[in-house]
Amino acid sequence: MEDRVAEALARIERLDPALCAFIEVWDAEARERARTVDRRLPFAGLPFAVKGPSGIRSYAAGRLIEAGAVPVGSTAVPGPGTYWQTWGQGRHGRTVNPYRADRTPGGSSAGSAVAVAAGMVPLATGSDGAGSVRIPAAWCGVFGLKTTNGLLPSPDRTGLASAGVLARSAAEARAYLRCVLDTYEAPQPVFPVPAVFSPDLGYARPDPEVAAVVRAAVDRLVAAGVVRLDPARRPFTLLDPREAWTAIRGGGGQETEARASGVRASEVRASGVRAENDRRLDALFARTSLLLTPVTPNRPHGHEGPGELYSTALTWAFNLSGHPAASIPAGFTADGCPVGLQLVAARGADASLPEIALAAPPPPPSPAPRARPGRRVPATPAPPGAPATP
Repeated sequence: MEDRVAEALARIERLDPALCAFIEVWDAEARERARTVDRRLPFAGLPFAVKGPSGIRSYAAGRLIEAGAVPVGSTAVPGPGTYWQTWGQGRHGRTVNPYRADRTPGGSSAGSAVAVAAGMVPLATGSDGAGSVRIPAAWCGVFGLKTTNGLLPSPDRTGLASAGVLARSAAEARAYLRCVLDTYEAPQPVFPVPAVFSPDLGYARPDPEVAAVVRAAVDRLVAAGVVRLDPARRPFTLLDPREAWTAIRGGGGQETEARASGVRASEVRASGVRAENDRRLDALFARTSLLLTPVTPNRPHGHEGPGELYSTALTWAFNLSGHPAASIPAGFTADGCPVGLQLVAARGADASLPEIALAAPPPPPSPAPRARPGRRVPATPAPPGAPATP
C-alpha cells in the first residue's frame, strides 16, 4: 500500500517542476494515510489527485477516501486574468501539455489531466461545466468522463457543471463510478452498439486534421465491431448552444422561469435553444445508444490563448442537456497533438461509457510525452485576457 503512494510522490517530485500539474503536494499526510489505511478496503493505498484547492472537499474525493484511496495533492486550475479556461497555473508555473510543452493541456481540469497523462497518479477528480474534464482529457490523451448532471452533488448553482474523473484508462473510471455511486449496476452492452456520428453537430468548424483523426477512430470502432453506425437519414445537428450556455451561466440557471417583466431577449433565446436541443437529443436517444463527435474542433492552442476559437463548441451542448459524455484517445495530429473522440449516452447511462471505451481498439502508436525530468519549462505570468473560450 505504501509503495504505490511513495512511487506516485517520487514521480511528482521528478516530473512536476517541468509540467506544473500540482498546486499542493501532501507528502507527509499521504504517506501517513498509506501507512494506516485499512487494507481490506477496495481502493486501499490507491494514490489519486483532486482538482483545485477545494477538490479535497468534493463528494467524490470523500467517497474515494472512504474506500481507502490516498489523496496526494491538489492539481492546477486556471488562475485569474482570462475569460478562457483551457489552461492551468501550478506551483512551479504555467501547466504545460505533456506532449507539447508549447501548448496548453486544456482545462479547467488542467493539472488533473497532466498528472494522469504523465503517470504521476492513475486517477484524478475533475468537474465539467463546459468541457472542463473532456477537453483536457482529449488534449492530454487520457480517458475523461463527465457524469450526468445531478447524478453526483455539485456546488455549481447553475446546474451546468457535474462531477467527473480523469483516468489513465476506462478501467479506472469504471472503478471510480462503482465507488462514488450509491447503486451501481454493471452494464452489459450488446455489441455492436448502435451509434450516430456527427463531425460538427451542424455548427462547429473542425480543423480538417482533427476531423480526419476522429473519423479514423470511428472507423476503427466500426471495424472492431464495437459500434454500428445508423444509416444516415440526414446528418444529426443541434442548434449552436453558445448563447444559451452563456445566458444560463450568467443568469443563475433560472432562464426558464416566467417573469412578469425584465426578461432579457438573450434569456428567451436561450430557453428556446435549450428546449429544441433537448427535443432533438431525446429523439436521437430514443432510436440509438450513442452519439459520437470530436471532443474539440481544434487541437491544443498555445499558452497565449485560443484567439477566436471556441474549444468548447462540441462539449457544452451536453452540459446544457445534462447527458453523460466521455473523451477517449483518438490519435494524434501530424505535429504531435492528442485528439479525443467524444462518446455521449442517454441521461443516466454513465456506466455504459467506460464499458464501450474498454472494448475500443487502441489508437495508433503515440509519440512519447516530451517533458523530461529535470527540464523546467520557464514560468510565465498569466496569459492576457481574451474574449474567447469560457
